[in-house]
Amino acid sequence: MLEQQLQTQLKTYLANLTKPISLLIAVDDSPKSKELATLADQIGALSAHITVRKNDDASARVPSMVVTNEQGTHISFAGIPLGHEFTSLVLALLHTGGHPIKVTEQEIEQVKSLEGTFNFETYVSLSCQNCPDVVQALNMMAAINPNIKNTMIDGALFEQEVSDRNIMAVPSVYLNGESFGQGRMTLADILKKVDTNAGARQAAQMSEKEAFDVLVVGGGPAGASAAIYAARKGIRTGLVADRFGGQVMDTVGIENFISVKKTEGPKLVASLEEHVRDYDVDIMTSTKAVNLDKNGLIEVELDNGATLSSKSVILATGARWRQMNVPGEEQYKGSGVAYCPHCDGPLFKGKKVAVIGGGNSGIEAAIDLAGIVDHVTVLEFDSKLRADEVLQRKARSLSNVDIIVNAQTTEVVGDGNKVTALNYTDRVTNENHQVELAGVFVQIGLVPNSEWVDGTIDLTNRGEIITSKSGETSMPGVFAAGDVTDSPYKQIIIAMGDGANASLGAFDYLIRQIDDIAEEQAAA
Repeated sequence: MLEQQLQTQLKTYLANLTKPISLLIAVDDSPKSKELATLADQIGALSAHITVRKNDDASARVPSMVVTNEQGTHISFAGIPLGHEFTSLVLALLHTGGHPIKVTEQEIEQVKSLEGTFNFETYVSLSCQNCPDVVQALNMMAAINPNIKNTMIDGALFEQEVSDRNIMAVPSVYLNGESFGQGRMTLADILKKVDTNAGARQAAQMSEKEAFDVLVVGGGPAGASAAIYAARKGIRTGLVADRFGGQVMDTVGIENFISVKKTEGPKLVASLEEHVRDYDVDIMTSTKAVNLDKNGLIEVELDNGATLSSKSVILATGARWRQMNVPGEEQYKGSGVAYCPHCDGPLFKGKKVAVIGGGNSGIEAAIDLAGIVDHVTVLEFDSKLRADEVLQRKARSLSNVDIIVNAQTTEVVGDGNKVTALNYTDRVTNENHQVELAGVFVQIGLVPNSEWVDGTIDLTNRGEIITSKSGETSMPGVFAAGDVTDSPYKQIIIAMGDGANASLGAFDYLIRQIDDIAEEQAAA
């Protein structure tokens, strides 16, 4: 199950255990049960602190493994926690065994103070890069508070549950049997939902903060770069974002980041966040900017009700997946309409799906899905595909991939619970067609997250923030960087350069403001 090198590494990690833990396994004679039993035995052999026992709970999912201790911690893995979830398993072992949890003391106390019983169930796919963040956040909560339980459930292994609950996107989280949330969530996001006073407390604390010299809005590559460059100047720097990493968190393979031959989005984001935290940057996450104003200082209003003030601001809010904006898309989002083939693809195993978009993202998605689903239909609005030729050749060589050009998607069709078909119009003949399918993966590019400054900052007709060579916008003291701007090429490495450029521009702006004040005082 675990290769020798991985066992050696895991043994090193498990040396950090300070108290005994038990692995309770529920298995039968199935191949997957045997895999899980082997995995549990291998882990148990690596530390004297670990005991492997049979789970006597007759209601336990099979196969499953519960990580528990004398304090009553209950972290369960229904399925084989390998792939992206292996890290979740390792952290569950460490945290249950007494190794310190790397969250703030404030968050630990907030989790400890939660009253009531919280039984979370988190449906994942092992190829999903968003899922581990949610699983690990809930597992940490379970390790802190014995009244909280979390069970990771591999949707591909427990297909009947997925069907019964009509789960068509991961991660999908249930709390005490009711739907709790879908998609990436941080610990702060979860606490905001279960602790009803969390948002108000956060807003009050943020509103009391002193004015920043530079406030970065956005936590992607551009925002991280801008924050680091500002902090290195020794000025008061803040960063506020919905989540750290932005769109990069949803990127699977990255092979064009110079000096790093190959990496994955979440790994790069983890490095970005670690680098930013090495500096004196006030990081504020799980909240979005909703308004920008200037009244002496520049003021950024947040969705939690707080207002932050700064002498200069760098907008690095990035972009999001572009939607088709056709009937049925919003209704069936998460119920057959998806935007991440790597995350949600395994849930459509053996089914028919469509990919909307013939660019690199769309054709790459079709190629990946072809190895999982029964059939893929690619619909491209233009008269030809825009993907690289090598990708087109690969897609056309696959027997279960059909490519249709001049196709205008007109409607996502469903039965009220899930997607059943897709309607499109042939733009040459004007004939209407319907394709029966179970899933629609939308891959038609990105749209800038700039609506909240429309009317305050000058934008292009595509909604991109217009910037000067130094990154300055139409509002003095406000700069912008990355995919939200009119930069012609949307690339991670370009966004990072934009962030550094805007930060240096903001610093130059601040210096000139000081010089202007000094000249005015001298003249007086």
